[in-house]
Amino acid sequence: MVRIRVLVVDDHRIFAESLAAALAAEPDVDVFAAGSGPAALRCLERAAGEGRRYDVLLVDADLGGGLAGVRPAVPVQPVASVAPVPDGAQDGTVDGISLVAGVRTAHPGVRTVVLAEKDDPRRAALALQAGASGWVAKDCSLSRLLTVVRGVLRDETHLPPALLTGVLRELTAARKHRTESERLVESLTPREREVLRCMVAGLGRKAVAERLFLSPHTVRTHMQNVLGKLGVHSTLAAVALARRAGVGPVDLTGDVVERGGQLA
Repeated sequence: MVRIRVLVVDDHRIFAESLAAALAAEPDVDVFAAGSGPAALRCLERAAGEGRRYDVLLVDADLGGGLAGVRPAVPVQPVASVAPVPDGAQDGTVDGISLVAGVRTAHPGVRTVVLAEKDDPRRAALALQAGASGWVAKDCSLSRLLTVVRGVLRDETHLPPALLTGVLRELTAARKHRTESERLVESLTPREREVLRCMVAGLGRKAVAERLFLSPHTVRTHMQNVLGKLGVHSTLAAVALARRAGVGPVDLTGDVVERGGQLA
């Protein structure tokens, strides 16, 4: 029998325990639980290193709303429990959709399903864009949840029927905004796009100047040109537009920067 390894990620202890106990009663399901995004990521890394990768993550859409610390991922037996927070164990919070995106990048073979308190077409669309394979209500039946878990392992996408129209509308609108954002980014010169990527990486004017071997005055001019061409009034708005257009941050790990060409 092929076993399905499931990781429940939820910082509401009672819900996590109840869901884990119900899933653990299935003969082909091994269930583990984590109480935070960082704990889940550590558990994924550890399992991958041991050659025991997870198949499906069930992630709370509202993860991180009130967690005081981290509950480490623990195996769940028929009587499920989530380990208590260790004394002094503190960590950053990771919301559910951000965790989905991080898992898609670091562990592309793992399927994620978002568990939500209520239907929300906008957030469901964001979850799908982040890489989720499904969005289900927290109060759905166990049989429904198991159908979704097994379905996403067959590369199916699962949404509640009531959400389909709203999610499609959100995805269509997002694509329209992305297309417009891409058009604006394409109006930038190569140097301005490079400066924009530095802005996306969170670099300030001085850091950009040092990285690109430009004067701070020249960098300021480029930044002003970027804002003007993108039609925005702040660096934050420029970064948001750049991300919609698929512009990623400049790679900060390398030390070599090209110097070729005449700078505009």
